[in-house]
Amino acid sequence: MNFSALILALPTRRSTTRMRVWRALKESGCGVLRDGVYVLPAGAHGAEVLTAMETEIALAGGFAMTLDLKLRSAAQLAEVRKLFDRSADYGALVRDIGAAKSALPGLGPRKAQTALRRLQRSYDRLSQIDFFPGQAARQAGEAIARLKQGYDEAYAGGEPRTSDRRLQRADRARFQGRVWATRADLWVDRLASAWLIKRFIDRDARFAWLQRPRRLPRGAVGFDFNGAEFTHTGNRVTFEVLLASFGLDADPALAAIGAAVHFIDVGGIPVADAKGLETVLRGAKEKTKTDDALLAEAMRVLDLFYSAYKPGAGA
Repeated sequence: MNFSALILALPTRRSTTRMRVWRALKESGCGVLRDGVYVLPAGAHGAEVLTAMETEIALAGGFAMTLDLKLRSAAQLAEVRKLFDRSADYGALVRDIGAAKSALPGLGPRKAQTALRRLQRSYDRLSQIDFFPGQAARQAGEAIARLKQGYDEAYAGGEPRTSDRRLQRADRARFQGRVWATRADLWVDRLASAWLIKRFIDRDARFAWLQRPRRLPRGAVGFDFNGAEFTHTGNRVTFEVLLASFGLDADPALAAIGAAVHFIDVGGIPVADAKGLETVLRGAKEKTKTDDALLAEAMRVLDLFYSAYKPGAGA
């Protein structure tokens, strides 16, 4: 197995350059063979950082050279591979995951999801620089999977599973002045669905955010959870199911929003505006402290998207 090496000597007076180079090499997962000699497996993700740092160091007045490092024996390979042992890092991460899992019931859905996302990002970053994954990586992967399961059991009730039932046209008269209930800690499909309900289906709608979807208020209309009256069906997300059920899918502006919501929620065919919508809604989620406040922000955002998508907009 071949490696790439960067040999460097940094100028002593350029502390900013030294810090930038050190951070870039560390984040790329470089192994330190000895002082001033950094190595990465040839062709590894991020290996281009060695060439980039060579250029930056030279411009700063230091010395740097990238080389191909060819090992001559299995013993040498074993020694170099030790430089990339991530077992201790995975161990620390698994301990953090365990602590978060124990604390889940007392965190509440928003803080629990924040913790889950933070730990998932840590796992993803570590996996990206784990060039020789082994048992420790598998243990960490299993730990993060158990944390997600614990979160679902505690708060979300899990993402809705796709139903194979046939869609039927709903009688809008039956759905006026109703309480509409969905899982708490709103995200894109539930936010867009609530907007659609309020703007186009039931203008007097009230909403209930459920910590336990099975505890549906009496007489409430459930959406976007397993067993709900309106939820994922076939290849449609809940927003698209509501469009079809209430005869709104002929509106091109609503269809355009539905395509973006579908891509953000479950992937599939890329949609040009999906990233922008996701970013704005992510900002609203970070800014607000309650689901009611988040929905209020999302209503304004989706109103603007709808106005932009309407036939003749911008003409």
